[in-house]
Amino acid sequence: MLEQLFGSQSRVRLLQIFLANPDEKYFVRELTRSLNSQINAVRRELENLEDLGVIKISEEIEEKKNQKKKYYKVNTDFILYHELKSIFQKAQFLLEKRFAKSVRKIGKVYFLALTGSFVGKKDVPIDIIAVGSLGKKKFEKIIRSFQKDLKRELNYTLLDREEFDYRRSVADRFLYNILDSDKIVLIDEIFNPTEE
Repeated sequence: MLEQLFGSQSRVRLLQIFLANPDEKYFVRELTRSLNSQINAVRRELENLEDLGVIKISEEIEEKKNQKKKYYKVNTDFILYHELKSIFQKAQFLLEKRFAKSVRKIGKVYFLALTGSFVGKKDVPIDIIAVGSLGKKKFEKIIRSFQKDLKRELNYTLLDREEFDYRRSVADRFLYNILDSDKIVLIDEIFNPTEE
């Protein structure tokens, strides 16, 4: 959807990276690896975004090599910054809703939440937790489609209700780290059974 609006998959991915991490600065090779793209294509898109004023460049001297390095960062003072951020957040929200709807179609879902990369937490080992009676192959197919839409790899945990309840009863550290971290809850029939 966003590729059609912005005319380039690389441009959309760059905007996603910059808008999701407004305090971070990146160098071109780092962005090239993230996008799994050609360096010249990434440089061209960075140049376009800089010409528009969406990103800004800063040069810093790398102490070890005593060389200047160019870093790219989103320009939060750009006149359309908040509007761009809003468009990308709404597009992701639509993808998340479609993902939850797809998961509901393949079985009984008790809990479905997005964490990790979805909420900017790099220390959380997974991006998605799902609890329910869901066929593993069907769930993996939905995950692959969601990854394709988001253009990034996702780590997930799929538990049936019995395993989830057991892990909760023994205060499983992995599970509690996930439940206690920031998350976007898409389906919750465990902790808030009246909500949908």
